[in-house]
Amino acid sequence: MQRFIFSILATLLLLVGCSSKPVRHLASDAALIEPSKSTRQDVVRYLGQPDRRRSLSPGVEEYVYYNERKGFLGGLPFVGKLADPTSYEMIQVTLDGDMVTDCDFLVHKEDDEDWATDSSGDELP
Repeated sequence: MQRFIFSILATLLLLVGCSSKPVRHLASDAALIEPSKSTRQDVVRYLGQPDRRRSLSPGVEEYVYYNERKGFLGGLPFVGKLADPTSYEMIQVTLDGDMVTDCDFLVHKEDDEDWATDSSGDELP
């Protein structure tokens, strides 16, 4: 009986370790959006509701979608939540009325700002 209970608990523990949240593939999703052809409804259909919206001017709005990419430890159960992101992916979609006028895909890595120090390690002005 103890062996049966142990095997059920072990199976449940393994299943919990395999659970994860849905993955967003922003790079491939950005390819679906075509400036001057895609509409606001297309953007919401392909990408979902934006993570952030901002008004740039009357009638012009920007939708922002972003995703944190974690390093090696980021995919591990429990420990992954403690890992800092190593990079961020972002899509910026500019809408004029209901028509997409611009769509940019950006990746910001943790070490992108290393150029701000010279070879001696001193901070550049």
